[in-house]
Amino acid sequence: MQKEYWEKQIKNAGIFVRWCVFAAVIGVMVGAVAAAFHHVLGWAGTMQAAHGWLLYLLPGAGILIALWYQKADMPLERGTNFILTSVREDHPVRLRLAPSIFLTAALTHLCGGSAGREGAALQLGGAISGNIGHWMHLDDKDSRTITMCGMAAGFAALFGTPLAASVFAMEVISVGVMYYAALFPCVLAAVIAHGVALVLGGETTAFALSGIPARAEPLLLVQLTLFGVACAVLSAVVCILFHKIGHLFKKWMPNQYACIAVGGAVVVVLSLVLGTRDYNGAGMAVIERAVAGDAHPAAFFWKLVMTAITIGVGYKGGEIVPVLFIGATFGAAYGGLFGLVPSFAAGLGMVAVFCGVTNSPLTSIMLAYELFGGQSLALFALVIAVSYMLSGYYGLYSEQKILYSKMRPQFIDRKTK
Repeated sequence: MQKEYWEKQIKNAGIFVRWCVFAAVIGVMVGAVAAAFHHVLGWAGTMQAAHGWLLYLLPGAGILIALWYQKADMPLERGTNFILTSVREDHPVRLRLAPSIFLTAALTHLCGGSAGREGAALQLGGAISGNIGHWMHLDDKDSRTITMCGMAAGFAALFGTPLAASVFAMEVISVGVMYYAALFPCVLAAVIAHGVALVLGGETTAFALSGIPARAEPLLLVQLTLFGVACAVLSAVVCILFHKIGHLFKKWMPNQYACIAVGGAVVVVLSLVLGTRDYNGAGMAVIERAVAGDAHPAAFFWKLVMTAITIGVGYKGGEIVPVLFIGATFGAAYGGLFGLVPSFAAGLGMVAVFCGVTNSPLTSIMLAYELFGGQSLALFALVIAVSYMLSGYYGLYSEQKILYSKMRPQFIDRKTK
């Protein structure tokens, strides 16, 4: 009996050491690639701002992206969905996805597409780590874990929020069930990747909010609950439009080259009609203004439409920062209607809408802590919880599964709408 006990402990120690090595390798490799990606996207954004004429090349850039994916024998529209499927069902991720998303996302940003970067980082990290697992001949369970490590590392390195990144990699795949066995390797990989990225010139994302209440008064709880309801409705609208707009373009133009070129042209026309480049690229500058309490009343709507077109027709990038943009500008513009200070409402909107579209409440709470410093975190958690519960079974990622009902402890096992 004692011998069996010690044999089990030695085996567990071996597993621990193995994941230390795997997570360290993933953290260093993905952190370095994500840091390079960060600098390339930064250069692309700078070039776009300095040379406005690059926007007119967006339709042509779309044709190049579609051609690249066709030659690489990869579906143009799968993106992050493919990474989620690879974890849940142990589908192989081709290594060619990493350079493909790297180059095509940079081209999207260079030519003014309305897209973020974290979704691309999830794909980068998942593709790199998934192939490392394949080369090491890991079994299907360990392959899933190592892919989650890469997702966490990519998110953490590019956005600078390792806690949120670690939880997100485990929470987003199957809502209601988390792969807790992946907690240690995901956290270690995320922390190492974040550290590597900082050494190589990366950044930690953080915002200073004003007007955060020190304590929860009864009236404030009512205001926060109502604001959470508004964020839940907005989250559902975001998901619906993200899916419907892309579907309509593809229905009207089945040819993927025509579809992506026309979609790019529509983004160009909207940019010219609106007379601003606020909605091109990721939009971090607009988020910073919103957090300071300044946002145009229609900013959240135009970002939603332009990002839905950009991503829906096949341009590459991420959805997460645009979602944060939508939540922040909505909160800053309309938080006053709920009796909230615009800056505080912008922060609430960021994390609550993020939760509503990704169905990841624990990640959203971690995100609020890392982005805003943790002051009155329970108030953020309240709005996040309301948004999660009332946003329905919609989601940005069509391959995400909701395993348990949001309303009661009932197994439902359904994909998001």
